[in-house]
Amino acid sequence: MTLAVLAGVPVLVGVAIKLSGSSGDAEGFIGQVAGNGFFLIVASLALSMPFFLPTAVTVVSGESLAGEASLGTLRNMLTAPAGRSRLLAAKMVALAVFCFAATVTIFLAGLIAGFLLFPVGDVVLLSGTTVSLADGLLRAFGIAMLVALSLLGLAGIGLFVSSLTSTPLAAMAATFGAFIVFGILGAIPQIDVIHPWLLMYGWGSFADLLRDPPYWDEIVRNLLMQGAYLAVFYAAAWARLTSRDING
Repeated sequence: MTLAVLAGVPVLVGVAIKLSGSSGDAEGFIGQVAGNGFFLIVASLALSMPFFLPTAVTVVSGESLAGEASLGTLRNMLTAPAGRSRLLAAKMVALAVFCFAATVTIFLAGLIAGFLLFPVGDVVLLSGTTVSLADGLLRAFGIAMLVALSLLGLAGIGLFVSSLTSTPLAAMAATFGAFIVFGILGAIPQIDVIHPWLLMYGWGSFADLLRDPPYWDEIVRNLLMQGAYLAVFYAAAWARLTSRDING
């Protein structure tokens, strides 16, 4: 159901632009959709990144362990010979797979809707260089992968929060609350000194793949930041799960 909702984002955007007859006065990627359906892919990923994708990740990650606890199946899993570390690793792999599935769903929905609703052709990059449609699609798929990797830090936070409670809704709410707090901190200019260390600071760096040549500095920095958040909160989740009372 979550993936179906995410697939509806590019369809809704594409139909709205098609019915209006143009992109209006919109700027950025969405302003180029009517002229080239390719940009519906990138615009949909960009529109989903601030809210829809993080919301989906908070729901799935918050439910990952807390959902098992609420159903009573976590107790059985913790007594299995496979061990708690392996259980946690399996949950994290599942979350990573979901992150990639979510962005690929938007990519495919945007690809289909863009090609059906609008003309497509060579792609003009942000640097002004024109590349073939095949090159553009390869870059768009790379953007989808970068967006998925950018969500792993949030998934790690959700996994940790989920290890603290047996109530899925509480885990989801707490994870989404943490996401909101990061957003509020990032919007306060007086504390801009900490902005580069916030979870979402480098999320917009995916657009640098649409330059010729791509700008890798911010992309690499964002990936390192996501890796750091993931490592810290995965370690915290491991410490919590491996020391958890089996009857708790």
